[in-house]
Amino acid sequence: MTDALPDRLCVNPKSPHYDEGLLTRGIGIRFNGKQRMDVEEYCVSEGWIRVAAGRARDRHGNPMTIKLKGEVEPFFLDAMEAP
Repeated sequence: MTDALPDRLCVNPKSPHYDEGLLTRGIGIRFNGKQRMDVEEYCVSEGWIRVAAGRARDRHGNPMTIKLKGEVEPFFLDAMEAP
């Protein structure tokens, strides 16, 4: 397996930026220096993440999301556990 993370990744299987192999390995996101576990999608080059906006849903039943801008740093969760 490669340790290179993509510039953009999404947890929605309908998205073209979805990658099941990476998501099963475990991805963590550090946003503005804090670890976030509620990220739906991220883009490193543009510097944003999408997170669910409460419990609101759109007409298709998907969670409504908001875009937050800042410093995005993705990492593998298994690499964090290694000594």
